[in-house]
Amino acid sequence: MSEPYDVITMGRIGVDIYPLQTGVPLARVETFGKFLGGSPSNVAVAAARLGRRTAVITRTGQDAFGDYLHQALGEFGVDDRWVSAVAEFPTPVTFCEIFPPDHFPLYFYRQPKAPDLEIRGGELDLDAVRAARVFWMTGTGLCAEPSRAATLTALRARSAAQAPDSPGTPRVTVFDLDWRPMFWGGEAGDGGSARAHYREALAHATVAVGNLDECEVATGEREPHAAARALLAAGPELAVVKQGPAGVLAVHRDGTTAEIPPLPVDVVNGLGAGDAFGGALCHGLLAGWDTERVMRYANAAGAIVASRLACSSAMPYPHEVEQALADGVAGAATGDGVAGAATGPTP
Repeated sequence: MSEPYDVITMGRIGVDIYPLQTGVPLARVETFGKFLGGSPSNVAVAAARLGRRTAVITRTGQDAFGDYLHQALGEFGVDDRWVSAVAEFPTPVTFCEIFPPDHFPLYFYRQPKAPDLEIRGGELDLDAVRAARVFWMTGTGLCAEPSRAATLTALRARSAAQAPDSPGTPRVTVFDLDWRPMFWGGEAGDGGSARAHYREALAHATVAVGNLDECEVATGEREPHAAARALLAAGPELAVVKQGPAGVLAVHRDGTTAEIPPLPVDVVNGLGAGDAFGGALCHGLLAGWDTERVMRYANAAGAIVASRLACSSAMPYPHEVEQALADGVAGAATGDGVAGAATGPTP
């Protein structure tokens, strides 16, 4: 078997069609840009930008947009060997409107069904999933079959590989809570029916990451410290609660706590900031940094992307994150305000 991947992500992919004009409703936008999108795919891009060997498990339509996504993944240095086509469904596209600093409506086109929800357990390379140093999955992957069963199959394989009597280096399994009620159909409601699926996945995760809304869906708790405790009780060793302008809270089962304020940033587009945070989180965990350093680094990466227009192509390089940390601001921030970079909604 080849060298294990640093990061394998699993789940959503699509094409982001973003306005090249800000402060303009879609009805009046005249120019758009085309970008690779989908939260776990963006996380793989973000980790690759930071020097990690990454791959994504997902599916596209058998169409021109699917071809584009293969091309984009290759250009970003993300292995696409587990990106396959589904003839029946088109590659999803997502539009957004950009009204800084905190209003970025998203319009998902994933009907009649997104190909990434057709990932099947029997087609997974479970040896590679087990061996990956970090495996990243999302709540959206639990919203429909066969993706739900495939995601749980991958998680169970990871758990078996990390059993006390299983030799090898401990592996990190990240559950990005990623609550998207519009993807759950009749199961959405207040998230109650989804909570059982989330709890099943949490039992196999070593790290849980989510904003306050997502933590509430997963645990029923919204107060940050209570939500973190509830996440840890469900199985993970590290709970990361993103709080927008209030920063990020990280609580480890060993009692370590880190509360990190956001970096000042002039927000251009908050979409994708959470994915930059995720890729940087993976990078810091792989580097063996302490919890506070990981959170500061991830927070800075998210703030940088919030200062830029795009998502995938905006992911920062290591020198950019280090510069933001040294300066104490992200991008061209004036310091007059802060953004919840770590919590930005992502396509």
